[in-house]
Amino acid sequence: MRQEVHPDEDGRRRTFRRSGFSGAPDAQKELDHVRALLALADKDDPDTRKLVSDMIMSCVRTKSALPDVEETSRKVKAGHSLTTLITVAEWLDTWLAGRKKLRPTGVSRYETDIRVHLKPHLGHIRLDRLRVEHLDTMFESINDANEEIVEQNAQRRQAVNDLKLIVDRLARRAAREAIAAMPPFRRVTGLSTQQHIRATLRAALNVAIARQLITFNPAAHVELETAPKPKALVWTAARIAEWRRTGLKPSPVMVWTPAQAGQFLDYVDGHRLYALWHLLVFRGLRRGEGVGARWVDFDRDSLSLTVETQLVQLNWEVLEGTPKTSSGVRIVALDGETADVIVVHGRQQKLERLRWGPAWVDTGRMFTAEDGTWLHPAWVSEEFLRLAASAGLPPVRLHDLRHLAATLALAAGVDPKVVSEMLGHSDTSITRDVYQSVLEEVAREAAEAVVQLVPRQRRPRTNAASA
Repeated sequence: MRQEVHPDEDGRRRTFRRSGFSGAPDAQKELDHVRALLALADKDDPDTRKLVSDMIMSCVRTKSALPDVEETSRKVKAGHSLTTLITVAEWLDTWLAGRKKLRPTGVSRYETDIRVHLKPHLGHIRLDRLRVEHLDTMFESINDANEEIVEQNAQRRQAVNDLKLIVDRLARRAAREAIAAMPPFRRVTGLSTQQHIRATLRAALNVAIARQLITFNPAAHVELETAPKPKALVWTAARIAEWRRTGLKPSPVMVWTPAQAGQFLDYVDGHRLYALWHLLVFRGLRRGEGVGARWVDFDRDSLSLTVETQLVQLNWEVLEGTPKTSSGVRIVALDGETADVIVVHGRQQKLERLRWGPAWVDTGRMFTAEDGTWLHPAWVSEEFLRLAASAGLPPVRLHDLRHLAATLALAAGVDPKVVSEMLGHSDTSITRDVYQSVLEEVAREAAEAVVQLVPRQRRPRTNAASA
């Protein structure tokens, strides 16, 4: 079977030749395929005719199958190369390069997903041949690796514990060498991270579809187990006792009671950053919003603090940016006590500025290091954990102070919409679902109120001994 195609760059004639067909019908089918591809280029468009012909002749050289006519048509209309077969890795690099206008932390998450997971598992596959099955295999491999990591972590942890019991010096040396030869402690790729990996690939493939490189997004059809949102729990006496016994937190998200919050604030009273801790406890700012607060955003007369900027951590570098969502830009109402606390902190900062003299760095931030420079967000988290532990309190994360502020406000009867605006949420349902961990005292009062709503001629006896 043969079919003449467009001449090459030097004007020499070229012919598509292929043999080895089982019969005339198969040969005719191949010939029709070639002619359909050639027909994609108009007769008065020699450049496109040459591109299509180059593609056909490259199939001869590589002994590969002819490309799909519809797919080739889309590439022709979009002006894409017909002879370059882009891989998933190449497309991900191209796509990531176009994301530079996003927040640095967002770009970093994309880059990590691509470098650690997507490229190693899928990078070698042609973009137009990526299927759901490939993604299923990737996530199966990730989960298999998770099981191996859990087992290796357990073995290393056991070896470390056993080392503490070994007295003989030579045996201890041998045990240390064995531990050094083991894989280091590693984190598993959890369900929420797997969801983010899929979201990254899905976003990249959506752009590929928009550019008519592909027509199907397999990432949109992968079924993954959804990570349950951890429920916020209050540190009751029973939970504290169990934590002290086992060292395990009942939930990743724990909330102090009002009494525990008061204990913390009393303990840190006099700390140079007391105003920051006070603000986080009662107003629920995010860490970056707290350390990024500026004096220009504080209005003592109107009792308000405008949240317009934040300091975020990228690896160890600290960058200035806007809040994570548009709803994060907001005006936070302050009570008189909180405003007074901030004013006192401002006087303290002025004294520090006088002590440092010309070495003071004027960043305009409310909460700074003693020389006026930015507070590192990671240091703030570590300092909070240190203070909470020193105060003898059960552990909570710095971010859990947002849960505390929301819980206190909701328990005080503040409307969820007002709480949502205070926290910078775009939807009150987020506030209800995530932060409304009802305190036991409030729940008990609510239960009593429900019973009292039902009129009774006489109340039932509750003491079994009186029956």
